[in-house]
Amino acid sequence: MIKVVVAGGGWSGCAAALAAAKAGAQVLILERTDMLLGTGLVGGIFRNNGRYTAAEEAIAMGGGDLFVAMDANTRHKGVNFPGHQHASFYDVCNIEPLVKRVLQNYNIEIRTKARVVDVQKYAKTIQSVTLDSGEVITGDVFVDTTGTSGPMGNCLKYGNGCSMCILRCPTFGPRLSLCAKAQVKEFMGQKTDGSFGAMSGSCKLNKESLNLTLREKLNRDGTVVLPVPANLVKSSNLGKKACSQYALPEYAENLVLIDTGHVKMMTSYFPLRDLRTIPGLENARYEDPYGGGVGNSVRYMGIAPCNNSMKVDGVDNLFCAGEKFGVLVGHTEAIVTGLLAGNNAVRNILDMQYLELPRSLVVGDFIAFVHEQMVSDAGLRLRYTFSGSVYFERMKAMGVYTVDGAEIEKRVEKAGLIDIYSRCLV
Repeated sequence: MIKVVVAGGGWSGCAAALAAAKAGAQVLILERTDMLLGTGLVGGIFRNNGRYTAAEEAIAMGGGDLFVAMDANTRHKGVNFPGHQHASFYDVCNIEPLVKRVLQNYNIEIRTKARVVDVQKYAKTIQSVTLDSGEVITGDVFVDTTGTSGPMGNCLKYGNGCSMCILRCPTFGPRLSLCAKAQVKEFMGQKTDGSFGAMSGSCKLNKESLNLTLREKLNRDGTVVLPVPANLVKSSNLGKKACSQYALPEYAENLVLIDTGHVKMMTSYFPLRDLRTIPGLENARYEDPYGGGVGNSVRYMGIAPCNNSMKVDGVDNLFCAGEKFGVLVGHTEAIVTGLLAGNNAVRNILDMQYLELPRSLVVGDFIAFVHEQMVSDAGLRLRYTFSGSVYFERMKAMGVYTVDGAEIEKRVEKAGLIDIYSRCLV
């Protein structure tokens, strides 16, 4: 049986594993921490703006398992907040075990606390990877979804740094890139000023540290917008954010709070002393990162060159997805790239023609557009997401943004891709 090894258990890694398993492969996920989902453990926002369209396309293509899991674990849906419409918020406290069960239903083997530290290659083909325990794992084809955040040294060098964020570099060891270990020359994203990296776009507050009025409003409405005193507004911080769909003036002039089980605060960091001067937040405490008063994790430090089928340049049996593919933001973006990588990983071993999504679909146009933009420094300073910034504006200009499920399914059917991810290829 074909063996697909996925390095990294975030949203893109889980999607790649699912697609490969549904295509008929034996699949192993190697995750360096003790939980799946990576930064998805502090995410929670989906189906907002154009992400709704992209998610429904993926569902029509047979890749909807993870979206169904998020929908089943939703705390709030149809929420509007600055710059965003019809958002859903999944519960970050409960989503990971649910996703793990979904993967196990497809007989996907999940190895946690399994950090890849080396790669063994013959010519242009990866033969195996070595874990930090010394164990050697062989496979027929590999998918790199290790992300681009960290390790700690990058968070200190290119940002303010953080302490024990969701990536937990000190505990489980630093993130290492499968692509880099295979001698693939990676590149980095940039901030708006041209410096490297970008800071994660939000923090998480302990809900119980907010006053009762705010907690009740969050539980009822899903979101609260708190004005920031004029003397604390720092618009210059917006350019440092990874999530440019939240780099709007409203996010400098207000604190936007979202109920995802904990409280997602849409700012990269905010001095704790200042935070506690805002009514309702007098006792506020950061849940992630614990150093959220001064900084956050730094992202886009290791992007791999690849083509529109997610095949990594220079290695015959290596694919990538998620942030490893490009300067993108969000769970939906990670999932749609992961689905394609996992399906094409199986096609690689079967010597089948790779699946390349047509530009008539939002997900296909997104992948091609991001690749086209990243060839320039200006393109590396942008962030690409279905929910905002340059790509959502493109969706609206092209007339492809819709929440009409029947219209979206018809679009996928016209492309001949209904249930493409549900077909066994072996």
